Amino acid sequence: MRLILADDSVLFREGLVRLLEEAGHAVVAAVGDAPGLLAAVDEHRPDVAIVDVRMPPGQAGEGLRASLAIRERRPDVGVLVLSQYVETTYASRLLAGAPEGLGYLLKDRVTEVGEFLESLERVGAGGTVFDPEVVRRLLARTTRSDPLGRLTPREAQVLEHLAQGLVNAAIAERLHVSQSAVEKHVNAIFDKLGLARVPGYSRRVLAVLRYLGA
Repeated sequence: MRLILADDSVLFREGLVRLLEEAGHAVVAAVGDAPGLLAAVDEHRPDVAIVDVRMPPGQAGEGLRASLAIRERRPDVGVLVLSQYVETTYASRLLAGAPEGLGYLLKDRVTEVGEFLESLERVGAGGTVFDPEVVRRLLARTTRSDPLGRLTPREAQVLEHLAQGLVNAAIAERLHVSQSAVEKHVNAIFDKLGLARVPGYSRRVLAVLRYLGA
């Protein structure tokens, strides 16, 4: 397979490149940050991108955000997240899409080279591979109290109107409140639903999708 590797640890990156090439794969690019990953995917169109979660510039989920962008822009490219961390917020969004050609493994739990290569090949063939610990964390997150249940009655009303496609001014008119009050309610909804500001994504749309999927 043609692979791209994105990890900010030079030692880990070079070691994995050697392992993959000895297994017969072609590593067409090995980069250390999220912008470099996206540029390499656009340039090389690999079969699979192997991505760490935390990379420069912010070390706070850039790899998963880049993975989301890859899944949107290049759905034919498989993504295998290989990390020390389980970032539940972005991981749940990543896994909420089409599961084909997707994997999430923890580095510390990949103890056998053969097992790792088998998982990689499964992702490249359009399959799905989840580390059991990743599944456990995501299930624990989703089985906690429904975040929609944390909304106040007024916030629930605002979200219902968002789902109808109304802008803040129209919602304010419907509810007989000020537009600034609606804006405060909308921001509170984003916070309670765990919707962080991510470039390229509309939090209003994500909030509506969460509401419709409840």
